[in-house]
Amino acid sequence: MSGPLLHADGIKRCSWATLDPLYVKYHDTEWGVPEWDDRALYEKLMLDGFQAGLSWITILRKRDNFRAAFDGFDPEKIARYTPKKIERLMQDAGIVRNRAKIEGAVNSAKSFLKIMENGPGFSNMLWAHLGGKPHDHKFRSSKQIPTSDAVALGMSKELIGHGFKFVGPTIVYAFMQAVGMANDHLVTCHCHDKCAKLATKKSK
Repeated sequence: MSGPLLHADGIKRCSWATLDPLYVKYHDTEWGVPEWDDRALYEKLMLDGFQAGLSWITILRKRDNFRAAFDGFDPEKIARYTPKKIERLMQDAGIVRNRAKIEGAVNSAKSFLKIMENGPGFSNMLWAHLGGKPHDHKFRSSKQIPTSDAVALGMSKELIGHGFKFVGPTIVYAFMQAVGMANDHLVTCHCHDKCAKLATKKSK
């Protein structure tokens, strides 16, 4: 289905928002909502990295476990993870037990801290790729939505240059959609206009 999906509650949602209550809630309250907080952006980027090769619903169902295992995605704590801590994470069935992704999150936390200490700040660095304002694509069909674009490619290159892992352009574009950098709700989805209005209310 390329158009919006009409749910039993009479509300039109993007077709990827299946009838799973967890997915519906995520679609309605989080996906596409502009995020400006440095730590929250780090968390969402890491979760998208863990999603690589998996479905997002798998990560969504494990998100609370991830948050508990990774100390609330506090970069300062993650950057100090020892090999023993990584081994404990590899034994945690509540998360995705992929060594490269776990070690990648640790390396990315170290890179995050360097950007916060010596650069413009993580949020400012990422949003600068969009001129500080979300891109509202006003798509009418899911067939129009790309898996990446020039902005995601540029952001991916910068993140990789800073030492981040699992931040290829496809992952970065999915991240951009999730954090409202790209408003890819279909224009006929009930969330589109809401997210468009939120785009003008940057947190101070």
